[in-house]
Amino acid sequence: MRGSAHLAIGLITGVAVAGLVTGVKFSPAGIALAGFSALAPDLDHPESRLSKRLGFAHGYVRWAFGAVALGLAGYAYFLLKPGPDQRFTYTAALAFGLIGVALQGGSARKLALLFTGLATVLIGLYAQFLWLSLLGTFIALAPFTSHRSWTHTIWATALWTYIGYLANKSLGWHGVAHFAGAGYASHLLADTLTKSGVRWLLPLTDYSFKIPLMSTGTKAGNMMELAICLGYGLLVLGLVIGHLGF
Repeated sequence: MRGSAHLAIGLITGVAVAGLVTGVKFSPAGIALAGFSALAPDLDHPESRLSKRLGFAHGYVRWAFGAVALGLAGYAYFLLKPGPDQRFTYTAALAFGLIGVALQGGSARKLALLFTGLATVLIGLYAQFLWLSLLGTFIALAPFTSHRSWTHTIWATALWTYIGYLANKSLGWHGVAHFAGAGYASHLLADTLTKSGVRWLLPLTDYSFKIPLMSTGTKAGNMMELAICLGYGLLVLGLVIGHLGF
């Protein structure tokens, strides 16, 4: 499935978490984090550019994600009081900044993610934030693995959710693990609908779980992606409206 569909499904999943999970605030930063998490498994994609997989022009998308990161950081600094909401918004800004770094292509992309990941590890060690060091480790190693291998497993989903759980404790903002875990899992579930499927249980088994509804990159596959996104969005919208009692 293309990156644009993964991003859309991740953002819709973020809306579902914000609107349906008890105790989780409806937060644009949380929804953005779910969208980022939905793209994270494809950090392993060889010779790829996330901007290309998102279906937009490379340079414009890179600057767009950078602008969003700066905007979120500025919003947190100037308009939010010190506390959980401010720290969580800074985390969302970091997520968008990392996507901007991932917009490099080929070897430059791998090196950019490697050094960004290592820098994140060092910052985590200095600040004594285990979650930040684990996130940096994931970012540094993922580009050097084969596509749809360990980043597309239930174990990676659990790790990403655990990173969110640790961030939840450090930031004091309830819901980080929910947004992160649900967004990441949405990517694997979406890829399971393709003919290639997903090897959820590597290395225990090489079996590829799949419901072969589409072939990525074909005209029919693109139409199916659009239909899935629209259907999923309408379903979540209906559930959230019902939950809120409108």
